[in-house]
Amino acid sequence: MLEDGAFTAGDLMSQDVVVVHPETSLREAVGLMASRHVSGLPVVDGDGTLVGMLSEGDLVRWHEGYSAKQAKWLDMLADGFILAPDFLEGIRSEQHKVKSVMSKGATTVTEDVLAREIASMMYAKKIKRVPVLRDGRLVGIVSRSDLVRALAIRLNEQGGGGSTGTVNVNEALRKRRDER
Repeated sequence: MLEDGAFTAGDLMSQDVVVVHPETSLREAVGLMASRHVSGLPVVDGDGTLVGMLSEGDLVRWHEGYSAKQAKWLDMLADGFILAPDFLEGIRSEQHKVKSVMSKGATTVTEDVLAREIASMMYAKKIKRVPVLRDGRLVGIVSRSDLVRALAIRLNEQGGGGSTGTVNVNEALRKRRDER
């Protein structure tokens, strides 16, 4: 159904995208996800460059275990090396940051990528959202729910319901975007 229209990522994307940084606390990130009713967040560095994604799946897989680096230092401690308490607390606190849980890198698209390509990409890569970049900068995100909304508009048009009051899907999506 999405192949019939020439929707693009620019037509579908949500532009009001909340982001987190690698150093953001997991508590803050989880709070943002819950309050914004989103299942994933782009992770950007200090320059605003996309460095990864934090998803519900990442959080579900996360546990209180130690990383290999943390385990090495703890092994040194167990072997009798004396490590400063502040240093140990620093190691422990790393596991409570977005960077300890996030998936590094991300599958991205530009605004001109067609919806059918995005849907295929999401299916093939088993992902739920795709950040949209312009000149390497994050300008939006297309989620599966954005694709479903586009499909609903298309089905409504084909069914003759005419409740959108528009001539085609592109106009309906642009109208929706402009109304935000």
